[in-house]
Amino acid sequence: MDAFLASPIGILAITVAQTLALLVPVLLAVAYLTLAERKVLAAMQLRRGPNVVGPFGLLQPFADAIKMLMKETIIPSGANRFLFVLAPILLFMLAMIAWAVIPVQDGWAIADINVGILYLFAVSSLGVYGVIIAGWASNSKYAFLGALRSAAQMVSYEVSIGFVIVTVLLCVGSLNLSDIVRAQERVWFFIPLFPMFIIFFISALAETNRAPFDLPEGESELVAGFFVEYSSMSFALFFLGEYANMILMSALTTILFLGGWHPPMHMEPFTWIPGFVWFALKIALLLFVFIWVRATFPRYRYDQLMRLGWKVFLPFSLVWLILTAAVLKLAGWLPA
Repeated sequence: MDAFLASPIGILAITVAQTLALLVPVLLAVAYLTLAERKVLAAMQLRRGPNVVGPFGLLQPFADAIKMLMKETIIPSGANRFLFVLAPILLFMLAMIAWAVIPVQDGWAIADINVGILYLFAVSSLGVYGVIIAGWASNSKYAFLGALRSAAQMVSYEVSIGFVIVTVLLCVGSLNLSDIVRAQERVWFFIPLFPMFIIFFISALAETNRAPFDLPEGESELVAGFFVEYSSMSFALFFLGEYANMILMSALTTILFLGGWHPPMHMEPFTWIPGFVWFALKIALLLFVFIWVRATFPRYRYDQLMRLGWKVFLPFSLVWLILTAAVLKLAGWLPA
């Protein structure tokens, strides 16, 4: 048996099993996040939400999936057919492959590489290409304008996200995601780096095109934006990709600031709970805030969005990065 596991086929089988063990729960979480959002928004607006398909509406995501699969895929006559079909697949694939380096518990990562944070930053940066390709290939002015908005928005907020990540890396001294979590065993980073935690989470809202930064798909002026021409399963892939990115950004926030798989401080009686359960609970809390923000805040104007990114978040995160480096240097925690 050991010889088989050490062989190339055995290694491939183990990798496939690990991938399925991670991606199947993620896909189920994406499906039920759509239901959770509708339920939470309904509760906040004093409505019932989905409650017909299955007990308490729990089968609603599967009913939606069947409906999408049965619908006809319509490709506009003036669209670039290859790129039109490629765009939602690319967006969804990028949202999935990013999970390869996410440690859900100590030692539980498909690829525990030493540059995991760089891998995540690169994959999240590529996500904008799916949106741009979709907007351009649709041959629609509304879709193209939504794609341009998305590109500018993602580039603007990735800069401040980069400074926030560098600040955390200075405190840890490693690019490995597991090392970042282990460094928070005593104190979670959201306590000493609270302003950066807030900037990172708000930037995550902008990165995932979520309210109040959902300008690329603004219904009031762009009639759904970059995916206005999409239907059937191609539309569903955009939908699933957005929700998968929400879960991914919540997982990254948990790793960088909320101690990953570590239980909350002063909760020693609950250390028997597995680390991946704490990890999932923290992600669920952040996802609730995603939905709460959507129910609370109106959509920003585009000039307000750009001003917040370039005139507030960028200079503040840069100054905080410099201050953090100075404090660490004076404390003797940074090399000469």
